[in-house]
Amino acid sequence: MPLRLTPTFRDALGEASRPLAGIWVCSGSALVAEICAGAGLDWVLIDMEHAPNSLESVVAQLHAVSAYPVTPVVRVPIGDVVTIKQVLDLGAQNLLVPMVSSAADAEAAVAAVRYPPRGTRGVGSALARSARWNRVDGYLAGADEHVSLFVQIETTAGVDEAAAIAAVDGVDGVFVGPSDLAASMGVLGEQTHPDVVAAVKHTFDAVRKAGKPVGVNAFDPAVADRYLEAGASFVLVGADVALLARGSEALAARFTLTAGDSPRASY
Repeated sequence: MPLRLTPTFRDALGEASRPLAGIWVCSGSALVAEICAGAGLDWVLIDMEHAPNSLESVVAQLHAVSAYPVTPVVRVPIGDVVTIKQVLDLGAQNLLVPMVSSAADAEAAVAAVRYPPRGTRGVGSALARSARWNRVDGYLAGADEHVSLFVQIETTAGVDEAAAIAAVDGVDGVFVGPSDLAASMGVLGEQTHPDVVAAVKHTFDAVRKAGKPVGVNAFDPAVADRYLEAGASFVLVGADVALLARGSEALAARFTLTAGDSPRASY
């Protein structure tokens, strides 16, 4: 029986009546990915850029989250045509390409996700999970419908070129990364610096004028709220590893003793 693939993140954003909230999955763990997928958020970002993920661990996480009503997006480590081909063949339908700073960068990413003659993606659908080993009717002809591409602006050059980047045919949306943007602006580690916030909002305006959805990373709920008010259509509001780090630290602060403390309970 012919199979159908799930809707893309582009589709989810187009049908949404509110901004979509998501979570990073940076642990490289399929178990943790499944826990996050079942939390009730709208999307999960499986990260290959700053996380210990291989092709094998990514496909395991795609399997793990597939049972839940959540949209997985995979961030590739670089906009490399081979890496993008491999991740698409794993069955990832939604890609985020980091460090896109020009329209030419965006055009290269678009070409990498499209088959010839419109692009450069290698053809291996009969061998790959992407087309469910040729069980998806017409996969090659309709491949563009099954894949959504988002690009990440995180440099001052990218901010300057935001309108041109967003206008590239085949770019379905733009995600802004305040951390690297702050570094490129000379204020490393100051994601909420007024100049960084202004640059993020400038990017929002440029992308929205181009008719594309724009998102941002914001772990602080107050910051996330301000960006949502500024027009973000999608936002990442936390990360699995950060939640574990802060949660375990809170337990340590609550239950461990330092010199001079009195025990909280006796047995």
